[in-house]
Amino acid sequence: MRAGPSQEEIRRHNLGALLRHVHLSGPTSRAELTSRMGLNRSTIMALTADLTAAGLVREELPRETGRAGRPSLVVRPESARVYVFALDVGVDRLVAARVGLGGTILDRRETVRRRGAFSLDEIVGPLAAFARQMHRKTRADTVCVGVAAAFSGGVARGDGVVRFGPNMGAVDVPFADEMARRLAFGLPVMVGNDANLAALAEHTRGVGVGCRDLVYLHGDVGIGGGVIVNGQLLGGHGGFGGEVGHMVVNPKGRSCGCGSLGCLEAEVGERALLESAGLFGSGVGRDAVRAVVDAADRGDIGAQAALSRVGDWLGLGVANLVNIFNPEMVVFGGMLREIYLGSAAQVRSRLAVDALPTCRDDLRLRTSALGDDATLVGAAELAFAQVLADPIEVLARAGS
Repeated sequence: MRAGPSQEEIRRHNLGALLRHVHLSGPTSRAELTSRMGLNRSTIMALTADLTAAGLVREELPRETGRAGRPSLVVRPESARVYVFALDVGVDRLVAARVGLGGTILDRRETVRRRGAFSLDEIVGPLAAFARQMHRKTRADTVCVGVAAAFSGGVARGDGVVRFGPNMGAVDVPFADEMARRLAFGLPVMVGNDANLAALAEHTRGVGVGCRDLVYLHGDVGIGGGVIVNGQLLGGHGGFGGEVGHMVVNPKGRSCGCGSLGCLEAEVGERALLESAGLFGSGVGRDAVRAVVDAADRGDIGAQAALSRVGDWLGLGVANLVNIFNPEMVVFGGMLREIYLGSAAQVRSRLAVDALPTCRDDLRLRTSALGDDATLVGAAELAFAQVLADPIEVLARAGS
């Protein structure tokens, strides 16, 4: 029979919990941390002292208190000193950012990715160059504690291999290993599905803060999703959970890049909208989608019909997800943000017919608060995960 946790294990857990509070909430007073964590003041003081000595946080007097008596010191994350690299691999763009503890984007680089045959070198090369450029600009006293990437595809749990990315032509791509080799920072590269990481970002920093059960739908060229259940990301057995874009909504429908027919992605994605509007071939990407939505707003009958059709299938897909997961909130991000805003009435009409009343009555439909950066923010949170779990050990290892 295993004994209870040791004092060192409890201390390590509490250090991580305190740092996570400050990382997600920003500057927080000792008094507030005492209340949130349910620990006494002397324990909070000892924990903040340890984190301060490690260079992870700093303490300072509040700027204004409005109260009599001795003010409680404020604990701030050392955003300028401790950072991660966050990478975002989308169908049409590559983004790299240096993100400080606390979620502050300190520096970023972005370039267009041309559609066509998949080339690992054409993805890893620019991202590694961006990261090295930003790394060279950092001060000598700064430390990188992690690297993570959001990838538009299914990523195997643990090994960073992109098993499939039908909209990019990626199959069994050893992205993590190659990225780590090119960077040569002495750190492993963590990789997650872009929609899963965006769901995590909206849950921790976006419109879903405080929401324990959430479904996030992400539109790029295709449709991805992430599901938060009781505050935790639903990963699935192999890490491929949340592939809601390949839920079949129309068995006799359009062909999908995955090889099936009538997937949500095939009926709602970029190509479906542009073809329905008679615009496929005249442009691609987020701008082309926005052009259809704008045209519908101006009264264009063809654009309105296209949005209505796509919105009907989107509503059916959302109704299925609502019946299965009973979320408190459904969030539309990426390209789907514009599509939902242009077809909200159709989506809600479908929900009224196809979703169980017990599941839809308290449901909130929202658009992403983090916009196009949701996937990048999610990658940063993945990169920070280890230091938040064991701050002192990770920092010591990174700085050695």
